[in-house]
Amino acid sequence: MSVHVNEEHKLFHLQTANTSYIFQILENGGAGQLYYGAKIPVKAAYTNLASREEHDCTNTLTVDQSDFQLELIKQEYAGLGKGDYRYPAYQITYPNGSRTSEFEYTGYEVADGKERLKNMPSAFDDQGDDSQTLTVTFKDELANLVLQLHYTVFEKEDVIVRSATFINHGQEAVTLARALSLQLDLPDHDYDMLQFSGSWARERHLIRTPLRSGIQSIGSLRVASSHQQNPFFALARPHTDNHQGAAFGFNFIYSGNFIDSVEVDQFDTTRVLVGINPDDFGWKLANGESFQTPEAVMTYTSDGLNQMSQQLGAFYQDHLINQHFAHQDRPILINNWEATFMDFNEAKLMKIVDQADKLGIEMFVLDDGWFGHRDDDKSSLGDWFVDQKKFSNGISGFADRVHDKGMKFGLWFEPEMISIDSKLYEKHPDWMIATPGRQGTPARNQYVLDMTRQEVVDYLFEHMSAIIKQTKLDYIKWDMNRNITEMYGAKLPADQQLEFPHRYILGVYQLYARLTEAFPKVLFESCASGGGRFDLGMMYYAPQAWCSDDTDAVERIKIQDGTSYGYTQNMWGAHVSAVPNDQVGRLTSLDTRAAVAYFGDFGYELDITKMAADELATIKKQVAFYKQYRHLFQFGKFYRLDNPDTNNDNVYGWQVVNEDRSEAILTRFQILNGANPAYIRVYFAGLDPEATYTVNDGEEHFSGAELMNAGYFVPRIMDRTKPEKDPSDFSSRLFIAKKVNSRN
Repeated sequence: MSVHVNEEHKLFHLQTANTSYIFQILENGGAGQLYYGAKIPVKAAYTNLASREEHDCTNTLTVDQSDFQLELIKQEYAGLGKGDYRYPAYQITYPNGSRTSEFEYTGYEVADGKERLKNMPSAFDDQGDDSQTLTVTFKDELANLVLQLHYTVFEKEDVIVRSATFINHGQEAVTLARALSLQLDLPDHDYDMLQFSGSWARERHLIRTPLRSGIQSIGSLRVASSHQQNPFFALARPHTDNHQGAAFGFNFIYSGNFIDSVEVDQFDTTRVLVGINPDDFGWKLANGESFQTPEAVMTYTSDGLNQMSQQLGAFYQDHLINQHFAHQDRPILINNWEATFMDFNEAKLMKIVDQADKLGIEMFVLDDGWFGHRDDDKSSLGDWFVDQKKFSNGISGFADRVHDKGMKFGLWFEPEMISIDSKLYEKHPDWMIATPGRQGTPARNQYVLDMTRQEVVDYLFEHMSAIIKQTKLDYIKWDMNRNITEMYGAKLPADQQLEFPHRYILGVYQLYARLTEAFPKVLFESCASGGGRFDLGMMYYAPQAWCSDDTDAVERIKIQDGTSYGYTQNMWGAHVSAVPNDQVGRLTSLDTRAAVAYFGDFGYELDITKMAADELATIKKQVAFYKQYRHLFQFGKFYRLDNPDTNNDNVYGWQVVNEDRSEAILTRFQILNGANPAYIRVYFAGLDPEATYTVNDGEEHFSGAELMNAGYFVPRIMDRTKPEKDPSDFSSRLFIAKKVNSRN
C-alpha cells in the first residue's frame, strides 16, 4: 500500500520504495506540508514535523485572533488573501470582484491505479503496476466551489504525480486567474536550482545557481515550452553531483505556457510551484463546469543526479510514453533535409534511397517541400496534398518504391501552420490567428492556424489521414516553426480570450490523439525548430523529439548532456550531418559525429550520394555497430560521468548499461587537446562489482569493482595522418565492458 491515511489526525503519508511525502489537514481546514524526502516509517502523528515558530510581530498576520499564522506554515496548495503573501498556487476572481477564497477539507478517496486524463496527456498505469491515487477534496462554502488535489504514487519508480481540479457548483461563474499543478514547501533553502536554458540551436544548457532570497523562476509565454527554457528543473543540495547527494526533480506534462518558480521567503523556507503560466491565462468557470490542471511530476533521491534522472526515465517508459513504442527499438533513418533542402525530385531522392539501402539504413524520411507548390518557405503550408511536379506517380508511388526496398517511409508535416500563399488561406482566411485591426507579424513567412476551432482540427485530421493511408506511412516528423503572435480567438467571447493559449494546446493534443489512435503503428517524432517543444506533453503522443536543429557534434554534446537530466536518450533524435557543419561551420570526423549521435535515436542528415568510398564504408560500419548495440544505446540505464580531471566544459563522459549489467558502453569526449596531458582514467558506473569484465574485447580481465573504483586508463592517441581533413576534430573514445561469461 502506497497511501496511508490516519483519519483521526487527518494525516496523509504517501510512500514509494524509497521516499515519503506527508501532509496534514490544518486547523483552518486547509492542508499543511510536513515532509518530503527519504523514506521514514508510518506513524499516527508527526508532532515534531508539524511544529513551527510563532512570531509576535505586527506584520505577521493571524487567523481569527488565534496564533495560527499562515505565513509561517508550509502549505500544500496555497491561496492569496488570508495572510500568506508568498506566491500562491491558485487565485480565483468571484462575481463581485473579490479574490479571497476559503477552501476547507471535506474528505478524501483512495483508488488503486491511475486513470488517464481526458483531452490531455497524463500519466497512466495500464499494466497495474501497484500505483495508488489519492484525491483530497476541499470546498469554499460561500462560492459553492470545490477543489480536488490529486496525487498518484508510483511506488517502484519513486515518483509522485500531482494535479488539481476546480468544480463550480455555484449559480454564478467564477474566473480562475491562477491554477497551478504542484506546490511543495520545503523547510530550508540550502539548495542549488538546476535549470536548462538556451535558445534555438543551443537548447537545454545546464545552469546551476544557489537559491537566494526572493523569486527564481523560469517559464514560457510562447504557447510552447520553448527553446529558451524547459519545464524540467531540479533542486539539489550544494554538494550533490551525479553520483551522490540529495536532489528533487520536477517536470510538467504540458506543452504550452508554463512557470516553474522557487521562492525563498523571509524565514528561509522554500516554495516550489509548477503549472500553467498565470500570465496571459484565465478560465471562466460557469455553473456545473470544471477545470483540470495538467499533471506535474516530482521525484526525490538521496543518491545523486543520475539516480534522479533514472527514476524519471523508468517512470516515463512505463507510465507516460505511448506503450506501442516505449520499449521498441527505433529505426535508423536518413532525412533528406540537409542533403537537398526543397530542391529535389523523385529521381534525386531515389539516389539517396538506393544508397541508404546499400548502407543498411532502415528508413527514409522526406522532409519539407513535398506538398502544394512548395519550392521555398513562402507558400503552401496547409495544403497537405502532393506536388505532382516532383513525383511522377504521386507521393504514394514514391512511397511504394521506398517500401519495395524493404525500408520504412516517413514524411514531414507542419500541421499547425498556414501560408498566405496557399489554397487553404484562399478558402479559409479566418482560420489564421490574427487580432482584428492589428498588423500581423509573420515569422519564416508563415502564420499559425487557430487550433481552438474544431473545424481546423477536423480538416487537418482528414487531410493527414489521407496521406498516411496513401503512403502506408511508417513515421511522421511533426514540426512547429514559429510561435503565436497577435493571439486572438475569433470564436471566443471577450471575457474568455485569456483561455486561448490553453485551448490552443488542447486542440493540438486532440489532433495528436486522433491520429495516434487511428494509426497506432505510425511512429511520431515531434519537432519545433528543433527543441522548441521538447516536453512530456509531446512525448505522450510522440515518444521521440528532434533534440535540436544544431547537428554539430560539439554543440550536441552540451545539448544532449543537459537534456539527459530530465529525459531519456530514446526520447531524442540524434543524427550525423555533413561538415563543415551547417549551423556553426565546424569540421569533425565521421567517427566523432557518430559517437555523439549513438546516444539517441540514430540517423543521418547528409547527401550520401556525394560521399567518398572510404566515408561510405565508415557509415556502413557505423550502421552495423549501432544495430548491434542499439537496444543498449536507446534503453540502457544512462549515466553522466563526473570528470575529476576537469572543472570546465572540455570533457564529458556518458555511459549506458543494460538491465542485467552484463554489458556497458562508455564514451569519453574531449573537445580540446592540451599539451603534455595529465594522467587520465575513466570510471565506469552501474556495473556488477562481483562480476568479471573485459574492455573492448581485450585479454585482461577486470572486476566490476575495479572498473568503477580504480578506473580504466585512457591512452592518448593523436591521428596525425589526416590533419588537413579534420583540423579541428576532438577526441571521442569509446569503451565497451562485457561480462566474461557473456562475451559474444
